[in-house]
Amino acid sequence: MFGFVMADVEELEPQEKKRYQQVYCGICRSIRERASGTARLALQYDMTFLALLLMSLYEPEEASGKPACGFHPLSPRPYLSNPCIDYAADMNVLLAYYKALDDWQDDKSLKGRAGALLFRKPAEKIAARYPRQSQAVQACLQKLSDLEKAACPEPDGPAGAFGELMGELMVYREDLWANALRQLGQALGRFIYLADAAVDYRSDRRHHRYNPFLAMGTGEDWSRWEEYLVLTMGRCAQYYESLPLVQDKKLLDNILYSGVWIAYRGKQKEENKER
Repeated sequence: MFGFVMADVEELEPQEKKRYQQVYCGICRSIRERASGTARLALQYDMTFLALLLMSLYEPEEASGKPACGFHPLSPRPYLSNPCIDYAADMNVLLAYYKALDDWQDDKSLKGRAGALLFRKPAEKIAARYPRQSQAVQACLQKLSDLEKAACPEPDGPAGAFGELMGELMVYREDLWANALRQLGQALGRFIYLADAAVDYRSDRRHHRYNPFLAMGTGEDWSRWEEYLVLTMGRCAQYYESLPLVQDKKLLDNILYSGVWIAYRGKQKEENKER
């Protein structure tokens, strides 16, 4: 369901590309140190947006380095390190664990079982550090599962459940910015869920899987679906612009106003090829 909140790399300046990659590599390195090397297999670029957003808002002191890594042993990989990057790494692992556990419990997926076993111990430690986020992920995934099993005919229900999940992950601290971050995350989560439903429509129809747009029974209607996406992203932008962001603002703008649509169009094109 992830893979939508990415940069439009072609539109980034060289220094912006470098910083984007450094934050991504920092999250990867943090997952290795705080969870395990194999846990990095679940790394998502979406978490780079979360780290950059929190870094821009809280401006923590940054450390850097450029060692080689297991995935790129022949060349140095510059990275950044700070508490916001560590937080994004922890949320990545937490999501990976509960999603794998949910897949195993619901579908008896062997991949889900393997993922749940792989991420269980580090996820338990993360849950102890961040009980609010952990409880929210569990509750929202359960709510989402129940709605999908009931073949909920209204996209708003499951999209809202995933939005709640993302809203809680966005809130790093319960402070002055918590409400705007929570609202931003809820809208972004809704966008991710609906975008994923749109691009998976034909595949889900072929394989008889739940899809909210299929459950509506109105047929394939890209223009209507994109109206949902535009409205949802407009709400996301409203709360995003209310935050006092200066550092990396241009890079964040690229992701939120261009990158999400580039990723959406790319996935849409991939799905059409498989038709």
